[in-house]
Amino acid sequence: MSSLFRDYQPESFFDEVFARQDATRPHYGGMLGNIGSLSPGDYAALQRTVDAAFLRQGVTFTVYGDDKGTERIFPFDLMPRIIPQREWEMVEAGLIQRITALNLFLNDIYHGQKIIADGVVPGDLVLSASHYRPEFRGIKVPHGIYIHICGTDLVRDGKGDYYVLEDNGRCPSGASYMLENRNAMKRAFPGLLHSLPVRPVDEYGTMLRETLAHLAPPEVIDPVIVVLTPGIYNSAYFEHCYLAKQMGVPIVEGRDLIIRNDRVFMRTTKGLEQVHVIYRRIDDDFLDPLVFRKDSLLGVPGIINAYRKGKVALANSIGTGVADDKAVYALVPKMIKYYLDQDPILPNVPTYLGIDPKECDYILNNLEKLVVKAVNESGGYGMLMGPSSTEKERADFASRIKANPRNYIAQPVLQLSRHPVFVDDHFEGRHIDLRPYVLYGDRVRVVPGGLTRVALKKGSLVVNSSQGGGSKDTWVLWEDRLDMPAETSTAA
Repeated sequence: MSSLFRDYQPESFFDEVFARQDATRPHYGGMLGNIGSLSPGDYAALQRTVDAAFLRQGVTFTVYGDDKGTERIFPFDLMPRIIPQREWEMVEAGLIQRITALNLFLNDIYHGQKIIADGVVPGDLVLSASHYRPEFRGIKVPHGIYIHICGTDLVRDGKGDYYVLEDNGRCPSGASYMLENRNAMKRAFPGLLHSLPVRPVDEYGTMLRETLAHLAPPEVIDPVIVVLTPGIYNSAYFEHCYLAKQMGVPIVEGRDLIIRNDRVFMRTTKGLEQVHVIYRRIDDDFLDPLVFRKDSLLGVPGIINAYRKGKVALANSIGTGVADDKAVYALVPKMIKYYLDQDPILPNVPTYLGIDPKECDYILNNLEKLVVKAVNESGGYGMLMGPSSTEKERADFASRIKANPRNYIAQPVLQLSRHPVFVDDHFEGRHIDLRPYVLYGDRVRVVPGGLTRVALKKGSLVVNSSQGGGSKDTWVLWEDRLDMPAETSTAA
């Protein structure tokens, strides 16, 4: 094996690539056999080439409030994360089970609320969620589906077991980076992906369009679909444009749409054209100033009434943010049991609820051991990493929890799995997670891969790009192993 890995140390973490320092896991054999002939200089040159391509193509994200500038090139590490077939089959089954239960839950709480009446979940916790929309009770949505596009974040612990960290059922981002990462690998290693049994992700745009088309009114044969963006200053604007291009549909802002007789029309150079399905990347609050925030200039006045009357479909539906609430997340295993009569295939991370007095006491007495999260924050914000926190930070969080216990949960610190990342002229271990993308149209489909996010800062457990994280391409295999041409030992 190349000197790239000569001094690599898996340490005490579950390492995705190395079972021990001198032995690779079987499914990494073929890929390591390919890069093993590269010198550190050759590998670094490949990484620089990929970085330059990302820069030229504008593969960016936005960090608000940073004095170094908001627009950043999305960091990409060239060595892929590989998942063997049997492992992926379990992940896929767990994700399908989870989105099925979440949609049944959302349909229930916006209609009969039987799960609350039966005492399975506490009504005060669910109905107090900041993204619960009581004005949408009793409103029918196409096919009873609320979450059409979901990005569920998964982590592995010190034993290599998978856990669900959180669900993203409002406007999950990152699919564009998943696709661009794969394109980068094809440029860096031409022919390698064709020579190995790696499942493609290229059909995501087609799958997304089919998912959205399924939501159109039944009498519409060829629906007009658009991507609704807040505009160029949004952190995910690159992705909005990218996915619209992948689907071959227009990207619009609120000012491009108008309501006539409870129907949505798009302004075009040829006049008004009716829109049947909107993939909206705008949160509920800003979608319609006649219903939600009156000061919003991003949405479309009257669009909610058109949606209520079934004249236009929205993906994802209104009110799905209840499922994103980190306190409601803790209830998903109960949802799976209640609606499906099954045990969760993918377990939750053990979670303590601030709204529960006993669990709140436990949180307050063990802040130095726990990860504390605000229930509606994302991107690594609103979080206390107990073991690395200061006494002042813990005191500050204790005050916040006491003032608003509903707004906080806590979890034990998992020893997240690690993966080699190229640093200067060698590889070092960095913690990772995985965001697969689940699409729910005429059926549930899971893209065979996803976005592997990397905590690029040494020792960090926070993978979010706004907090210094990057990403890797994710290879899902048709088979359980990629055999190396020769030896799998990493000994120099």
